[in-house]
Amino acid sequence: MVTPILKKPSMDPTQLISYRPISNLSFTSKLLQRAVSTQVAAFFNQNKLFPPLQSAYRPRHSTETALIKIMNDALLAADQGMVTLVVLLDYSAAFDTVDHSIALGILEHIYGVTSSSLSWFLSYLSNCTFRVLSNSQKSASIDLGPVAPTKLNSVLS
Repeated sequence: MVTPILKKPSMDPTQLISYRPISNLSFTSKLLQRAVSTQVAAFFNQNKLFPPLQSAYRPRHSTETALIKIMNDALLAADQGMVTLVVLLDYSAAFDTVDHSIALGILEHIYGVTSSSLSWFLSYLSNCTFRVLSNSQKSASIDLGPVAPTKLNSVLS
């Protein structure tokens, strides 16, 4: 269940961009997500699978550390008489568009997640739905689509 909440009282309530989608998940679901996230992060750290300059989703790697790195690189370049151009992109909504079959293929073939762990991710990502709750009214349930086994097999091949 997703509840749209106005980001700021000063924003236009007639514009969808003015809203932040808040997912209402059960306590058990949140607890499970936290446990899996902790285990996956530990696996990635132990096997050095995080890109060295990635700041998101890592302890002791914040937006601040990323900005310090960018500033340091820009100052070093300026000391050498070079010009620096910085392009900052917000990928925060990118996960909403990830193809689950491709993500599972990457987990298996690039990161080495196999057997029961891969099956758990497949189960978690399959048969997902969502509804919007606004002004005590619920939208129709939207099927986010199961991970098609034939599509998964073609990605994993």
